[in-house]
Amino acid sequence: MSEKQSKSSRFVSLKVKWAIGTAIGSLIISMIVVISLFSAFTQNLLQQERSELNHNMSVVVRQLGNAGESSLTKSKVRSIFEHETNLSSTTEFYRQPLVQGLSNSRVTVTVMNSNGKKIFQTAKATLPLKTSKQAKTEMVKGGHHQIMVGREPILSHDGTIIGYVQVENDLKQYYQVFKRLILISVLALCLVVIASGLLGYFLSYYWLSPLNDIHDTLTVVRDDPTSDARVPKDVTELNDELGELSRMFNQMLDQTQRYIDQQTQFVSDVSHELRTPVAIIQGHMEMLQRWGKDDPQVLDESIAAALKETTRMNSLIKEMLDLTRAEQVDVKFHDAVTEVKDVVEQVFNNFKMLYPDYVFRFDDDLHEDVPVHIYRDHLEQILIILFDNAVKYSKDRKEVHLSLSRNLNSVEIGVQDFGEGIPQEDVLHVFDRFYRVDKARSRKKGGNGLGLAIAKRLVEGYHGHIAVESTVGSGSLFRITLPIVKEKPIEKDK
Repeated sequence: MSEKQSKSSRFVSLKVKWAIGTAIGSLIISMIVVISLFSAFTQNLLQQERSELNHNMSVVVRQLGNAGESSLTKSKVRSIFEHETNLSSTTEFYRQPLVQGLSNSRVTVTVMNSNGKKIFQTAKATLPLKTSKQAKTEMVKGGHHQIMVGREPILSHDGTIIGYVQVENDLKQYYQVFKRLILISVLALCLVVIASGLLGYFLSYYWLSPLNDIHDTLTVVRDDPTSDARVPKDVTELNDELGELSRMFNQMLDQTQRYIDQQTQFVSDVSHELRTPVAIIQGHMEMLQRWGKDDPQVLDESIAAALKETTRMNSLIKEMLDLTRAEQVDVKFHDAVTEVKDVVEQVFNNFKMLYPDYVFRFDDDLHEDVPVHIYRDHLEQILIILFDNAVKYSKDRKEVHLSLSRNLNSVEIGVQDFGEGIPQEDVLHVFDRFYRVDKARSRKKGGNGLGLAIAKRLVEGYHGHIAVESTVGSGSLFRITLPIVKEKPIEKDK
């Protein structure tokens, strides 16, 4: 069974398949052409033989009929033929192909009297002698192949039948040409198959050579998934299916590499960020184990600290999972469409209710709902992150402004606070994961440094843009730009 499976799964190169396919295709086309030409040529050749036979037969009938005899005898026919044959080359009869026909071994002429009795014959006839009261030519079987035979009555001047003529053509020359044509056709077809097969192989070798580069790249990536090996540029720049395939393949490798890097970064970040809370919990537990469990105050403090760090770890893990998912939105939610005005108003009203001591202002320049390319929950998550930061860092002037506008191709959302602001040297890093402008104060406020990183990944995952303008002591303005969906969405996300 295994041997049978190995045989059925035996590798066959595309070059060989292409060569075989080209050879078979060329053979079929060549056979159609050869058969058509062969049939036309042989039919034309056969028609020439028929015309020559009919012409010879009509000349014999005309010459014997014009002799003025009331009946035909052997001596009279021979005398007529000999007399006509010995004429000079200027006579009409000699210029007729009769002599050529009679002397040609392919043609047998038989003359019969009115009773159907043979009285003259140029050679031994192959077919039995038959009379016919009207001129006709037909193909009859004789020996190993068909023979062309013509029969016609000989009429005197008054229309009386004085004899009959039968002309045979054994078609030997026709069949010789026929056999030569078959041989030439077979040889030509063999040459076509061989030439087309070789040409197909070498062309496929040339055209499919980019597959070797793709194969080599696959082999390297299979052996080392973290390798940066890619299909060479000269292959990806081809303007054909292989070029498109290689470009898609490189994009797939880049995407896979991003996922691998994300996983590696995720593990590294988790291990780094969880080290501190785990160490704190472990320290308190060891202290309780040694002596702290007997002191109610120490016990309460340790339990409270452990619960606080556990809560922070839970929040950290959730945010890191959100960050990982945010980096994959272009794959899972590439067709998502959301009406932006409705979501912005919902988040705005929720924060007004949650923080009644804050002043929230909303500048809405949209006169109608506009569909944007983003998943509804993700847009809501981005706005919550920005609003939460605005509230968190606006302790002196408790005021947050929200703006909503659009241009021809995109919608712009702005969230502005009037809090502490961000130093200029930190603006470039504010969207980095785990980055905190003031680590001590951020931790006290419950931040893990992942919110803005998540927002940035989500926005860019939907081909949008997020930017920040900030002045220390005056606050910050975050702007989000999302592309508008041109076509009317079939079903919006709810």
